[in-house]
Amino acid sequence: KTFRNPDFRVFVGSDVLYWIGLTMFQTGLPFFVTSLLKLPENMAFIYFALMTAMSLVFYIPINIITKKVGKKNLVLFAFFTFAATYTYTLFLGDFLPIDPLIQGYILAIVAALPMAIFGILPQAMVADISQSDSILTGENREGMFYAARTFAFKLGQSISMLLFTAVATIGLNGMGYRIAAGIAAVFCLGGGVILFAFNEKKINEIINDAVEKEGK
Repeated sequence: KTFRNPDFRVFVGSDVLYWIGLTMFQTGLPFFVTSLLKLPENMAFIYFALMTAMSLVFYIPINIITKKVGKKNLVLFAFFTFAATYTYTLFLGDFLPIDPLIQGYILAIVAALPMAIFGILPQAMVADISQSDSILTGENREGMFYAARTFAFKLGQSISMLLFTAVATIGLNGMGYRIAAGIAAVFCLGGGVILFAFNEKKINEIINDAVEKEGK
């Protein structure tokens, strides 16, 4: 019954691709730092800590902007920003005329914004889907919607680990890691394309109509 909801199917499809792309990036980050940027391994922790801290800074403005542009539009922006970030990762190191240390900082800061968006909005989108579905069907399956999203998360992680392991050793001089970054970019791009089919307007109308009826 949960997967009969067409918007939830769209959401889960895009979410699986997001988790594949994100996990490949997070798994590969230490290798991007040591193999592509030729920096000490401890810099991977510094970049990840910076990325996490910056994403927390973005939480408040994201909540404000969401009210103006909607959840779907911001998540689409996050998908395509992640795809651009992973594409940038393809060229880390000697391909860019920038100090490797600075290249890493750019990567961490740019990735922080979409990471913050994905840290907040997908859960809120699941809540909206669940609420609208409950209004239409008369059945509250909120727990099942969240359980299904957890399944998508686990599935995406599992596929990601298999893919990363398969491609990481291809070629020499970190070529496998560049390929992994490119694959992650493609998955994020695909997730964004799928999400275009998500009908946020219809979901909001269902919820708003129900709220108005309760008010009357």
